[in-house]
Amino acid sequence: MSCPVTEIARGHGKALFVPTDVTVEEEVAHLVEVAVQEFGGLHGAFNNAGGGTSQGAIGDINASFWDSVIALNLTSVFYSLKYEIPAIVASGGGSIVNNASVVGVVGDPSAAAYSAAKHGVVGLTRSTALDAAREGVRVNALVTGLVNTPLWRGVVESSPEAAGLILDKQPTGRAADEAEIAAFAAFLLSDESPFINGAALAIDGALTAGY
Repeated sequence: MSCPVTEIARGHGKALFVPTDVTVEEEVAHLVEVAVQEFGGLHGAFNNAGGGTSQGAIGDINASFWDSVIALNLTSVFYSLKYEIPAIVASGGGSIVNNASVVGVVGDPSAAAYSAAKHGVVGLTRSTALDAAREGVRVNALVTGLVNTPLWRGVVESSPEAAGLILDKQPTGRAADEAEIAAFAAFLLSDESPFINGAALAIDGALTAGY
């Protein structure tokens, strides 16, 4: 997969990569500060960090795993919103998209920590949307299903049987392409979606339609 910064530069755009641990508040604050300094303001943000999907049943989950999953998937979004919203307000308004998951709106018996975190992202999205609406900031969440990422391709290669069982649950019979998710996120970040705010929007190939 090509580097996004390189791809943007090829298209004559400007991009900057800032290594950031989004579970550390000071690093998130620094990331937003650099973005404002380098680009003259902030009008859009896509909060997309996530991982640590499963550790079995609730009795099998240890505290350190729980804490790490909540930190990466939920606390990181809190830190991001905390610094992004004031920067966007100061820049004259804009939009934020948080990447949740289908398990942010339905349960998963093998991924309690991840599901709890993603449910939290949906709640945080709705609450901050209400809080920031009159200041010209929209906040929405993507409810994403199976996506053809390097992680998924690794599952297909290493465990084709397990991958087949997962695909059997997918009404479309396939994973979403990364570009499909990116296009929807870009739409929500753009001025083409001015009245979409506080929503958790499914882009999951009808997966949650059956729940």
